[in-house]
Amino acid sequence: MQSARIPLLFIFMFWIFEANAQLFGGIPPSLKWKQINTDTARILFPQGMEKQAQEVAAIVRKLNEATLPTIGYRLHKIDIVFQNQTTISNGYVQLAPFRSEFELTADQNSFELGSLPWQKTLAIHEYRHVQQYNNFRVGLSKAFYFLFGEGGQSLANSLSVPNWFFEGDAVYQETLVSGQGRGRLPFFFNGYHSLWAADKNYSWLKLRNGSLRDYVPDHYPLGYMLVAYGREKYGEEFWRSVSQDAAAFRGLFYPLQKAVGQHAGISFGQFRRDAFNYFRQQTKIETDADLPARYARSQLHFSADEEFPHFANGKEVIFMRSSYRKIPVFVSQNLQNGKERKIRSRSVSLNNYFSYADNKIVYAAFEPDIRWGWRDYSVIRVMDAQTGKERRITGKSKYFSPDISEDGLHIATVLVKTDGSSQLQILNSRTGEIEQVIPNKEELFFTYPKFYKKGQLVAAVRNQKGEMALGLFGIQDGSAEYLTPFSMNVIGFPSVNKDSIYFTASRDGRDQLFSSVGGQLFRLSSPVTNLATGDYQLEAAEGRYAWTSFTAAGYRISTIRDGMVAVPIPANEWGRSLGTMDIHSLEKGPARLLDKIDPANYPVSRYPSTLKLFNFHSWRPYVNDPDYSFSLVSENILNTMQSDLFIAYNRNERFKQTGVDAIYGAFFPVLDGGFNYTFNRNALLRNQKVYWDELQAKAGLSLPLSFSRGRWFTSLQTGSDLVYNHSYFKGKFNDSIFGRGFVYINPYIIFTNQCQQARQQINPRFAQVVRISYNHAVSALEANQFLASSFLYFPGLALVHSFVVGAAFQQRDSMNNARFSNSFPFSRGYASENFYRMFRLGANYHFPLLYPDAGFGSIVYFLRVRANVFFDYTAVLDYLPNQEKYRGTFRSCGTEIYFDSKWWNELPISFGIRYSRLLDPDFEGRGPNQWELILPINLLSK
Repeated sequence: MQSARIPLLFIFMFWIFEANAQLFGGIPPSLKWKQINTDTARILFPQGMEKQAQEVAAIVRKLNEATLPTIGYRLHKIDIVFQNQTTISNGYVQLAPFRSEFELTADQNSFELGSLPWQKTLAIHEYRHVQQYNNFRVGLSKAFYFLFGEGGQSLANSLSVPNWFFEGDAVYQETLVSGQGRGRLPFFFNGYHSLWAADKNYSWLKLRNGSLRDYVPDHYPLGYMLVAYGREKYGEEFWRSVSQDAAAFRGLFYPLQKAVGQHAGISFGQFRRDAFNYFRQQTKIETDADLPARYARSQLHFSADEEFPHFANGKEVIFMRSSYRKIPVFVSQNLQNGKERKIRSRSVSLNNYFSYADNKIVYAAFEPDIRWGWRDYSVIRVMDAQTGKERRITGKSKYFSPDISEDGLHIATVLVKTDGSSQLQILNSRTGEIEQVIPNKEELFFTYPKFYKKGQLVAAVRNQKGEMALGLFGIQDGSAEYLTPFSMNVIGFPSVNKDSIYFTASRDGRDQLFSSVGGQLFRLSSPVTNLATGDYQLEAAEGRYAWTSFTAAGYRISTIRDGMVAVPIPANEWGRSLGTMDIHSLEKGPARLLDKIDPANYPVSRYPSTLKLFNFHSWRPYVNDPDYSFSLVSENILNTMQSDLFIAYNRNERFKQTGVDAIYGAFFPVLDGGFNYTFNRNALLRNQKVYWDELQAKAGLSLPLSFSRGRWFTSLQTGSDLVYNHSYFKGKFNDSIFGRGFVYINPYIIFTNQCQQARQQINPRFAQVVRISYNHAVSALEANQFLASSFLYFPGLALVHSFVVGAAFQQRDSMNNARFSNSFPFSRGYASENFYRMFRLGANYHFPLLYPDAGFGSIVYFLRVRANVFFDYTAVLDYLPNQEKYRGTFRSCGTEIYFDSKWWNELPISFGIRYSRLLDPDFEGRGPNQWELILPINLLSK
């Protein structure tokens, strides 16, 4: 654990979080990069994705013409990088350096993100962030840009414009310019609808910052409601004026809130209350008759998510349960007496979807590539539902939403290719071998396939326009028969029971249950139908029905015998409006612009991966106590080369340093190099302080490897530098100590292995961390230092408690020809010194004290207060000037109180106070009672 003895400027942490957010060197070198270069954006894409790149280039260029005036008039060209090797659906825009990244594997779940072609959704959403940043370089934010570069503007914008506006404004744009967008999807509002139905009236600070014990929607729907209301009430120019005043810090404290008050003529508090009331009045929630809402009201806090029920043997229902206290687990519940049996914890996965038949559970698990961070996989796992034994039947695959046949012999699944297309495949459930590839004649995107009658699959599909339908597909020839017309109503989670097909679809402002029987569509309802939000994942067997409902206490499973009412729906009425919210401004100006953008045909050229390796963009402070630095930072667009010119200060030895570092991650292994000069290093030598300057140059390599699989995250990093070091001793030691240049190596190994971690768990219940390093001089003189440390994590007495044991050993040579940096974790409370030999044991017990869910002034918000009681034992051996041996013992015990907090409603920081009782004398004369302010940097280093 790193600690700071002085208060830190938390605002500089924004730079740290931004710097650590990206996947450095994660792009496989085998990718061949192309580019489309326009006056608006440069699109960088792997070979094979030209169609999507042309579409994105055309969309952002048109958006720049049509929607830019609602946020400002400034244009700065953006680099957009396509990532097609990952299974994750995401995108982002960053300022330092100014670039955007699209993760282009579309999600199977259309309720959450919509069904538009994924590259189009990313373009209309993420380019709004580009427009925001382009127009927020004003006033004090502009001054920060001139002082600190793009990172300075990023910091200023983060402090002045809240994340709810960034994302709410972007969601509004995606809703405005398309026929869908999240603002038209019922699922997007489920969070707030569930809170209102359950009468959970949380404070503004809690809605902004979340909770570790209660369900709180994130800032996306919150921001959308505020932005949409502002556009509806005050016009399309309202947020342009408000956001630019805020970014300029025209109100130094709470700039956006003050800008809202100035331009709306009411306080920000009144504005947000009016916005919530505007949306709440449109929901018309009948809470008294809503049994899921009544269940949520009866729960003091979040209970658990119970999802994807499946009937087994007519006696049990198998489902997935996940909570804030426990990791996801497969559960079997007896339908008669309600008794439950844990089957097995789920392997690491992107979602909780699974299928069940013939006593087998099948699902897709997430696995990273061993080396490349931007390449990962979705593999099929098959589990025995009685024993919990599990097998991985595919590797290095991109399979999603698998379904197992009734006889348990075959698996139907969706393969998503790196060019964005999808394909239905039939696999052997024992070997994972491909038995059948189903032709995709209409270039559809398939989701959630299910075995139907012999020779047919049913699946929810998206066409090239983003419209969805439920279809039957011939396994042999790919022939299609559609059970619903194509429309913007999203569809998902089909299931089959004999001739009946059940599914969920968005209609009339809610996600509702439907069935298709003999070509006739029916809307389904029951005495426990969810009237406030949505019902999902219906399964039927032998007259029983089970499904999940979205509530403020978690997804809730309902089961009934019979009692399901089916109302016929004419096919010609299926595709009517989603009917989510009444926002008139969404039908004005560039409404549904996406449908009017013609395909582009821009020139395509090669993009060398080594182009513009040096791209200096920011001056950045960095704090990792005891090291503090200030750097001129460079990062190329593909994020394969990082370099910085820096000045630094070490608090332990009080030395100053200047230098340059660079790291290149496009190869295997990662290459690094650097040069620095250090002023006034010092150490204790035979009870006397020695001072010297130091010149150092290095070149090295490292091998970052990930072996994560199943339920464990496992990584191994090895490497070494070849370092030239020359020490220039000062004072009376100038002649008595022989200072000259020498070369040393510093090989190291870092191994981490941890299980999954639930939200409230302070640490993983099981984890192992081992670090080994060895500094060894290989020329001119003899010098060495060996350090090994490890930390073992175990469960505590309660689910969210953690017991951590640590051990460390360090030994250096006794000749004192050279002194290497001291990273030994000395007993807490004592002054740290580099003795000849040191051994440490430590024990920690972490547990929560309370969950305040409270803050003040929109400055700081406390989610949790937790404690750690510890005991440290360090034994040392050193040599005195007369060569006598010195043996010392340094024991301490004490308590640490941590505050898990959010600052300015956005930045998560855990800080605390440590009291150490020194049980042995300190060699620098410290008293027995020591107090420190602590700032955890890495929880896996106790």
